Amino acid sequence: MIINTGMRTDIPAFYATWLLNRIKEGYVYVRNPYDKKQVTKYSLNPKAVDCLAFCTKNPHPLISHLTELDKYRQFWFVTITPYGKEIEPNVPDKKLVIEDFKKLSNNLGVDSVALRYDPIFLNNKFDINMHIRCFKKLLSQLKGYTHDCTISFLDLYEKVKRNAPDLVPPNEDEQREIAKAFYQIGKENDIAIHACCEKEFLKEYGIDITGCISQEILEKAIHSRLKIQKKQNPRTVCNCVLGNDIGAYDTCPHLCKYCYANTNVVLVKENFKKHIPTSPFLIGKEEEGDRITEAKQKSWIEEHEQLNF
Repeated sequence: MIINTGMRTDIPAFYATWLLNRIKEGYVYVRNPYDKKQVTKYSLNPKAVDCLAFCTKNPHPLISHLTELDKYRQFWFVTITPYGKEIEPNVPDKKLVIEDFKKLSNNLGVDSVALRYDPIFLNNKFDINMHIRCFKKLLSQLKGYTHDCTISFLDLYEKVKRNAPDLVPPNEDEQREIAKAFYQIGKENDIAIHACCEKEFLKEYGIDITGCISQEILEKAIHSRLKIQKKQNPRTVCNCVLGNDIGAYDTCPHLCKYCYANTNVVLVKENFKKHIPTSPFLIGKEEEGDRITEAKQKSWIEEHEQLNF
């Protein structure tokens, strides 16, 4: 089973101590976001976790604890964009994030760390040429530290429209121009460009649209073949293995204007105050009426199917 940590919040950035405590205790409780009383208990025993998958804008709080994570196979997605504090108020200096990216790669291996340049939008500061210049500079700095980069274009969810009315997703012609340029930049730096939940026409420009945390990418990261019994993703538009996330929505203090996982700043601040680093829940603790069910966890790794890349 894959344990995901980053689809709903940024655990490495803001909840590293909690995660390390959960690893010591060997389990975690996760509330169903659509039925708060329904709670799933996941074992964090390395024998039950085929891969611990992270998605973060700031891996730094866990960098000094990598030895405590060594017992897990890992895959890290690190998001680095060119945006400033007006868009990403609490994301640290990108130079520091790049250095931590390199440390992760040196520690875990080049196949276990991937880049996200996401989301791509246009406004009065960032036009297509600006994105191309920023992307070229970024990939030149990360050459040799990863072989994979995922891009995506801004989705205008209702909460995004409310929080960032001045951000505009590129239209089809603009997406084609970006895809063509990004693919060439990736080729120059030995970095494959992937897209997730995007249009099929991107394939015309060499973009792999099969997903960002696909089975193939995870197998490459952990050097093992996976035999996944059923689709682990409710979305039909990608092949990503997205189930079993231990995070919670409305809990990420990065407060990025384009965030789909936060409803509003007030709710995030309220939830963050309820965080207890020693609790098995990311936010709060066990409550009356909770229905706790243990997840059926089984290894998907096929024995004797070690992969060499």
